[in-house]
Amino acid sequence: MAANNNPITNFLNMVSMIKEREIKAVIFSFLFVVVLMTAYYILRPVRDAMASDWTDAEVSWLWTLNFFISTGIVALYGIAVSKFHFRLLVPTMYGIFAGSFVMFYLLGSISDDRTLIDKAFYVWVSVFSLFNISVFWSFMSELFSKEQSGRLFGIIAVGASVGGLIGPSITAFFSVSIGTDNLMLIASTMLLIPIPIIFYLQSLKATDLNNGKLDLTPTSQPIGGNPIAGFKLLFSNPYLLSIALFIFLYTGISSFIYFELKNLLSDLSRPERSVIWAQMDLAVNILSISIGLFATGRIVGKFGMPVTIAMVPVMICVGLLILAISPLLGVVMILQIIRRAGNYGMTRPAREMLFTLVDRETRFKAKPVIDIVAYRGSDMLMAWLFTGLTQGLGLGLAAVAGVGAAIAALWSMLGIYLGRWFESDDSDQGSNHIEDSITFENNAQ
Repeated sequence: MAANNNPITNFLNMVSMIKEREIKAVIFSFLFVVVLMTAYYILRPVRDAMASDWTDAEVSWLWTLNFFISTGIVALYGIAVSKFHFRLLVPTMYGIFAGSFVMFYLLGSISDDRTLIDKAFYVWVSVFSLFNISVFWSFMSELFSKEQSGRLFGIIAVGASVGGLIGPSITAFFSVSIGTDNLMLIASTMLLIPIPIIFYLQSLKATDLNNGKLDLTPTSQPIGGNPIAGFKLLFSNPYLLSIALFIFLYTGISSFIYFELKNLLSDLSRPERSVIWAQMDLAVNILSISIGLFATGRIVGKFGMPVTIAMVPVMICVGLLILAISPLLGVVMILQIIRRAGNYGMTRPAREMLFTLVDRETRFKAKPVIDIVAYRGSDMLMAWLFTGLTQGLGLGLAAVAGVGAAIAALWSMLGIYLGRWFESDDSDQGSNHIEDSITFENNAQ
């Protein structure tokens, strides 16, 4: 066979060990998450800039509200997954989010007092930030096999970082000139672009990817089952509980660092804060692109899942200990960049690989519960813990960093545990999934 001179193919082969028949699926999955995260990162600096206008207690209450709203939305999503055709469910969800940001634009343009609208927007963007990416990775786990995910999720995750470069750039350049409200319209428009991509990727699953038999239910049919099965599966399955706890601890670290940055930037104006947050987003995503392209897949292949998923938690634990010794703004900003870049480039793709072991109902019902309810539950609890440590006990940055280091140590140990479970041949979760797949194939013959 003649050598392939396609530069795109050659590049993808070089950085990710991608096979030729997988290229189209990877490219369109990449574009999907690029557009998705561009929309989110246009809105994220706007949301984060608002928080500095409010006290720690006010933000803690908003995060508490966020938890309950997120839990309710996940429950409604479970009903939708059970009752509606899956083929239409994912694109419909993105259409709903697009419409919601148009609504915020309209409400902001006619309101004299923006306080309630700003706080509602803050909560809703926080809901969107987790829900949209959780559903995306559920969809990815639906498309790719366990073996493919180890090779390909790293480079697909780079798309999130590319979107993380484009989105903040738009906000940084246009926030002052066109106003933050108009950014909502730009984000809304971008959320409509993935819809045709979703339908195309669904067609590639059985053709190019040869994964048509991975699931028991065709994509044209509802997944069915109990609408609240996601909650039941989570609390009855040790594998899922471990993933939920991993996310809980990660979020705890995120909350501590976020609050510190919020407080340290409070003296600046909202547009100035938006620019700083956007610039940090740019730095994060430049670093995460490098990690995702050149490191994640190779680390998984060479060192295995335990090292891959625990590497960032270990680094954050060390960074927080340094912060406890040198409690400076620059250290906090560097730690935030490393934490987020490591998560986007390495920890998140590795974490999503864990869901390739589970069946379809678990993937689309339990995964949003884990990604959203566990995440926002941690947000709520850790926000109040931070408020109690600072406003209640009067602790400073150094002492809070010490508490965070202890949380990060637990996080790293749990990562090693999950990585070993993933790689274990006798994993109950993995074995059950394999058995279900075999049963389906036998019944289909």
